[in-house]
Amino acid sequence: MRRLAILSYHSSPLNQPGVGDSGGMDVYVREMASALARLGISCDVFTRRTSNSQQDTVLVEPNLRVHYVEAGPVAEVPLAELEFYLGAFTDKVLTAMTDPHGLPLSDFNGGRYDAIHANYWLSAVAGHTLKHELDLPLLATFHTLDRVKAETDPDLAPQALMSRRAIAEANVIGCADAVLASCAVEAQQLRDLYDADPARIWIIPLGIDHAFFAPGTRAAARSAIGIDGGGLVCLFVGRIQPLKRADLAVRAVSELARRGRDVSLIIVGGPSGHQGEATAKQLEALVRELGIADRVSFVAPKPHHLLSSYYRAANVVLVPSRSESFGLVALEAASCGIPVVASNVGGLSTLVVDRLSGLLIDEADPIAYADAVDTITRTPESAERYGENAVAVASAYTWKKAAMSFVERSQGLVRHSLVGC
Repeated sequence: MRRLAILSYHSSPLNQPGVGDSGGMDVYVREMASALARLGISCDVFTRRTSNSQQDTVLVEPNLRVHYVEAGPVAEVPLAELEFYLGAFTDKVLTAMTDPHGLPLSDFNGGRYDAIHANYWLSAVAGHTLKHELDLPLLATFHTLDRVKAETDPDLAPQALMSRRAIAEANVIGCADAVLASCAVEAQQLRDLYDADPARIWIIPLGIDHAFFAPGTRAAARSAIGIDGGGLVCLFVGRIQPLKRADLAVRAVSELARRGRDVSLIIVGGPSGHQGEATAKQLEALVRELGIADRVSFVAPKPHHLLSSYYRAANVVLVPSRSESFGLVALEAASCGIPVVASNVGGLSTLVVDRLSGLLIDEADPIAYADAVDTITRTPESAERYGENAVAVASAYTWKKAAMSFVERSQGLVRHSLVGC
């Protein structure tokens, strides 16, 4: 493979995670593309323009460019409305991937593309069209799946399993030449809920930038982020939306305080999605209702490379998400030597080795989360053992390894006939 078109329609990989709809997917797209670029593959990321200040093309590093495509208003648009502009995006990306006669690009213009890698269902829909227009293999990473969310959210009606998005996902999965899953759990969900062909599911675990996320001195990290004292610090990192269940972290810390622990909670993240603002207000009201306003700090999203100080400052990181395909926060925390207490779902069940690098919780019970924190931090020796194990677990995950697996498995797609609808 020499050249790859990467679709990230709804969110730019250069966005700051934790702001709006930006999150783990943006980290994944940026880091995977960067790792592929360093292997010598020319990567072009196509994303929707949201500001007039964005250049047409940004050279991020050698072999990696981000192209801002005008499709719909040059402004932030609610995620639910972005489907309206997907056709315009697809047409413009098609134009960018071909010469004026609709033929593959010449070597003078960078050479023809060998494959398309689409991220999230909207990009996958665009990628499906481009696959057939250009006769190129389509690789799709969905990051979240509508039927998985429907299964884990009691508020979603059964008909959500046949929503417009779920049907679109199923159509793409049926025609994609490869569907990338981050873990065995996600692969099983693709088989069970979308009848995906097991032969076309590639399990490629995500990676971690160990240069940024590595163990450090807790006292220095606390000083860097303005924390005084040596009490127990719990950390939640993520977008503020119902799916992430930050309220469970708040209730768990309240329970720990009731038990007499000198505990505080830092919540790093901002509102996301159509329920984001309401969820943030509910979270603040819950903190006041429980009488722990002096123990909970709300911190605006931070640049990704600065998050390591927050991880190192914490004793335990809480990841109580209702569903999680990646669990990138859990991996970043582990790489910094911080034990994780997480819900036993999706990628979290792979990244957190239960009773070794952290603890997995099966129920949405704040007492269970509080018990887990108590178990990990009962003695300095226990906390240290969990932390050392976490580093060992995280060391196996690198973006270079992920990129090499991607390239190795892609070679066969370039040479063989494509899957048809």
